[in-house]
Amino acid sequence: MPFCSLSPVNFRNLENKTIDLLAPEVYFTGENGQGKSNMLEALYYASYGSSFRTHTEGEMIKKGEKAMSVRALFRGENGDSHTTSIIYENGSKKMEKDGKIIRDRKELVNTMPCVLYNHDDLDFAVGSPERRRFFIDQSLSMYDLLYIDVCRRYKRVLKSRNLCFKEGKYSLVDTYDLQLVQNGLEIQKKRKDAIFMFNQIFGKLYEEVSGIAGVSIAYSASWKSFQSDEVLAHLRERRQAERAMGTTLSGPHRDRIGFMRGGEEFVSTASTGQRRLVALALRTAQAVFYTNVTGKKPVLLMDDVLLELDPEKRQRVTAALPAYDQLFCTFLPEEPYLRYRHAGTRIYAISEGSWKEES
Repeated sequence: MPFCSLSPVNFRNLENKTIDLLAPEVYFTGENGQGKSNMLEALYYASYGSSFRTHTEGEMIKKGEKAMSVRALFRGENGDSHTTSIIYENGSKKMEKDGKIIRDRKELVNTMPCVLYNHDDLDFAVGSPERRRFFIDQSLSMYDLLYIDVCRRYKRVLKSRNLCFKEGKYSLVDTYDLQLVQNGLEIQKKRKDAIFMFNQIFGKLYEEVSGIAGVSIAYSASWKSFQSDEVLAHLRERRQAERAMGTTLSGPHRDRIGFMRGGEEFVSTASTGQRRLVALALRTAQAVFYTNVTGKKPVLLMDDVLLELDPEKRQRVTAALPAYDQLFCTFLPEEPYLRYRHAGTRIYAISEGSWKEES
C-alpha cells in the first residue's frame, strides 16, 4: 500500500503543496535542518496519527501559524485509492480515513504500516527497559488491534491499583489484582511468542550485517509463571512491600528484554558500532516479522541511518533490507545515494522546506 502523494499544510517548515511520491523508492537529499526528516515525520503522522519526534503536536505547527494538517493519498491492495487526513487546531486533533471521521488512532494502524529507522533506535539496544519493551509492543501493535486494547486496559488497571496504595484504599486491591493478572498474562504471553519469532529472524540478520554470530534476544518476564492463581499468590506475597513503596512492584511494566551471546549479556561489552547494528537489525527484523505474520510488506522510512556506517557496513545493511512496499530514505548531498538507487527511484532535493525533483 504505497504512498501516492502527500499534502502538508503548515507542517513544520514544509511548503504547503502536494508532493508526488508514487515510486518504489523515494530519496530526499539536502543539508541538515532543511526538512528531510520533517517529510518522513509527515508520512509517519499520516500513517499513525502520531509523531516519532515529539508528544506535543503543537510543536509541529509552522512558526506563526495556528493549525496544521497532513493529507496522504495511498494505493490499496486492490489498486484502489484511499486517503488519510489529520488536522490539528486549537489543541484538538481530527482524523479522517476515506472521508470518514475516526475516533481512535488504532483505526489507522493497518492503513499504511510503516517501519521507521532513525537514530533514536539505539535506545532499543542500550536504553532503558521501558524503551526495549516499547519496541516489542510496537511490533505487536502494528497488526494486532486486540493487543493495543489489552495494553490500554492493563495501564488503566495499573494506574488505579497504584492509586489505591497511595490513598490507602487497600480493600480495593484484590479486585484490581484479578484484572491486572488477566490482562498482564495476555501481554506476557504475546511478548514471549513475539520474541520467539523475532529470534528466528534477528540472529541471522545481525550476523549478516556485523559478522558476529550467536546473538539472540532474551525475555525475562517479571511474573515467572503463566498461571493466574500462581501470579495472584505472588501479588499477595508482595502486598506489604507494595504498600510500603506505594506502587506495583511486578508485572509486564517491569519485564526485561536483553541481548545475549554465549550465555552472557552482549550489549554491555559491544562497541558503539556493534550496538548501532543491533538497532538496525532490530528494525529490519521488525519489518520481516510484520510480513511473516500478515503476509504484507511495510513501507520503510530511513532517516539518515546509514550516515555513521563505513562503506562496507552500509553495503551489508542495504543488502539485508527486507522486502518492502515502498522505501523512503534521507541523505546528505555528499553521500553516495546515487549508488543505492534503482530503476524508478525518485530523488527530491529539499531546501528550506521546498523540494525539487532531480532528473
